[in-house]
Amino acid sequence: MGLLEGKKALIFGVANDKSIAWAVAEAYRREGAEVALAYAGEAVAKRVIPLAESIGVSLTIPCDVRSDEDLAALFDQVGKAWGGLDILVHSVAFANKDELKGSFLNTTREGFAMALDISAYSLIAMCKYAEPLLAGRNGSIIAMTYLGAQKVFPNYNVMGVAKAALEASVRYLAEAMGPDGTRVNAISAGPLRTLASAGVGGFNQIAGHVAGKAPLRRNISQEEVANAALYLGSDLAAGVTGEVHFVDSGYNIIGL
Repeated sequence: MGLLEGKKALIFGVANDKSIAWAVAEAYRREGAEVALAYAGEAVAKRVIPLAESIGVSLTIPCDVRSDEDLAALFDQVGKAWGGLDILVHSVAFANKDELKGSFLNTTREGFAMALDISAYSLIAMCKYAEPLLAGRNGSIIAMTYLGAQKVFPNYNVMGVAKAALEASVRYLAEAMGPDGTRVNAISAGPLRTLASAGVGGFNQIAGHVAGKAPLRRNISQEEVANAALYLGSDLAAGVTGEVHFVDSGYNIIGL
């Protein structure tokens, strides 16, 4: 029997087959969960829908996480289809490309608001709408973060601030949702080649540095992040909430 047999999981953020969210969806299906995918809209639909069909995803729903109407409609649809929810995965982040190069001093007001809205506030909004579906089911919410929330990385800029807000939100949400039995955690993944990381200036340089300095002397794979999400989504992690769990070959422990 799979680790997630009988569980229902909603995953936000599949953009293509390199997405961390996609690796999580595959792992969840393998371990017996029913999976629904929420994707950003028409731009990625042509990639996401065939992927969803390839692993027998139950629901594939477009959703703009900036829109409360979209989120309310999506969770309503999930509630009608499933009657409840066990796992919610937030693998969503965005900043304008111009904000992810050069000096952090050039962050614009509009760019800041957009990055924080899509990358951090969206988790709070999702939790609000998901709460009634998760309550009393020992539910698990998992968000994806990066060490750039805690330490300075070149060009990560406003995304680092957004991820810091996301990590603080995980702690506050863990407290807010704990009385219902719902756990909220984040996974801090090492650098991975995805559509999201392609927008960060100098990404290859960061990935090379991490591979040379991390205790395991290598970068990680999407599958390794998915396996951590499997643990956090399952009853194996029943006593774990409010944590930032690193999957980065140990890079975060290194000083010099």
